[in-house]
Amino acid sequence: MTNRTHVDELEARAVTGETPLRRIAGAPISWGVCEVPGWGAMLPPDRVFAEMAGLGLVATELGPLDDWLPLDAGAIRAALEPHGLGLVGGFVPLVLHGRSADDALAQARRVAGCMAAAGADTFVLAIVEDLGWSAPKPLDDAGWTRLGAHVDAVAEATEALGMRTVIHPHAGTLVERAEDVERLLDRCSAGWCLDPGHLLIGGYDPLAFARSHGDRVAHVHLKDVDGAVATRLTAGELTLMGAVQAGLFRPLGQGDAGIGAVVGELARQGYDGWAVLEQDTAITGTPPAPGTGPVADVATSLRFLGELAPAHAEAAR
Repeated sequence: MTNRTHVDELEARAVTGETPLRRIAGAPISWGVCEVPGWGAMLPPDRVFAEMAGLGLVATELGPLDDWLPLDAGAIRAALEPHGLGLVGGFVPLVLHGRSADDALAQARRVAGCMAAAGADTFVLAIVEDLGWSAPKPLDDAGWTRLGAHVDAVAEATEALGMRTVIHPHAGTLVERAEDVERLLDRCSAGWCLDPGHLLIGGYDPLAFARSHGDRVAHVHLKDVDGAVATRLTAGELTLMGAVQAGLFRPLGQGDAGIGAVVGELARQGYDGWAVLEQDTAITGTPPAPGTGPVADVATSLRFLGELAPAHAEAAR
């Protein structure tokens, strides 16, 4: 089976007609699985994937490789297939602002090659200060131009392996604020991952981004945030972990990112790519019993998307 055939089969299985967006996937971060050092307890893959499948999801992005799952295509397939899950792609932090991107390009090829062999086609790029997720330092104009060139080099390298690179604006990275997003949009040709939650945290109206740059959107992370907690985060009153523990990320429809309007705009534009459910969760106490905890929030988000469907169907008439 070719990689494209595998992706086509996943897309066919994911088309349910029950939400305004056609292809809905899960993400381990919604179960507390995260590559940020010290994030919290990570539930085992078998439980996470079983709970995804129990919600009716047919595909997922990956959690951390070489940690939560091995960087091995066979092992990834073996973890997913018992649950009937396919692989959409994965979130990959890279350091790309230095004068040389050789190390990052080597890592990109290594991870993209593994994910492609496991059936994925989307390389979700986060641009970090370092792999310890230190606070990002400002770039000058030359630094932004260099970063744009390095992003395009990553996109070219992953494309050669059958993977499309999309840039993910993200709190705590070099592409965090609205002005960062605009600078990089102008300096590279890679596609983007629209994440309403992280855009809102950075001061960028997610609906405005969807309307202005819909032609650059090649992937979607559906994430909602509590605006008041986000304000405390950007003001420096809370660390990212403190904000997460204070309820920064909410089930879809319970935050301030305007998820319904963003989903409606994407549907209006005819977006037919994957929409990955994400509610960044950190498990810092006793892990919840199977069938409880994070899975309940993901179920709430799925119900919200289902409730949007009749309204959008009526608006389309």
